[in-house]
Amino acid sequence: MDEELFIKVFEIVGAKLCVASDDGERVHSQIAAALKEGKKVKISFANVDSLTSAFLNSAIGQLYGEFPEDKIKSGLSVCDIEKDDLGLLKRVVDTAKEYFKDPERVKIARKEVLGEPDAK
Repeated sequence: MDEELFIKVFEIVGAKLCVASDDGERVHSQIAAALKEGKKVKISFANVDSLTSAFLNSAIGQLYGEFPEDKIKSGLSVCDIEKDDLGLLKRVVDTAKEYFKDPERVKIARKEVLGEPDAK
């Protein structure tokens, strides 16, 4: 992983509000493609005023279902992110790692606690 891709979230989303999972999916596509090519990825959150867990789950969380954790840890970094948003990102990553370790267990727990039907 010698080459690095610098992703500016604001330029991809086109707004200071990064709240929609569809916008996160566009960011995710670029990250995933670069990681598959063996590139390192640096994500800039400059000019972003608001982040939601839905956006971050789509952009970053789902990577943990596609790549080994060590590949993400060594190949992905973030910059220009507010302290509160960094905390939200950490929670999203921790949740994603837990989920992708045993997705079936999480589905069963959600059903028991929330009474949610099986999502297919």
